[in-house]
Amino acid sequence: MIRHLVLFKLNEGVERDDPRVAAGVDAFERLGGQIPELASWELGWNISDRPIAHDFAINSSVADADALKAYLEHPAHQAGVALWREFATWVVADYVFE
Repeated sequence: MIRHLVLFKLNEGVERDDPRVAAGVDAFERLGGQIPELASWELGWNISDRPIAHDFAINSSVADADALKAYLEHPAHQAGVALWREFATWVVADYVFE
């Protein structure tokens, strides 16, 4: 299995109640049911007030590298990414686990 972990940081001046953010969250909330390669799908807002914390996270898993590629290339994923590019930056970690 491969864990796909993404941590998002809202751009300076962008708040959670921004309509663009709401649209981005909505797009990502729906991905879990749209992409069959996803074995698990979790997302949510950070609850820590530590200055090093990111704002939003996606924690998902797929069976293998082919499934990860299919997820990343899926049109629904690409549409969500396009929305988030407007108001956030992010870091990604993909790692193998059992």
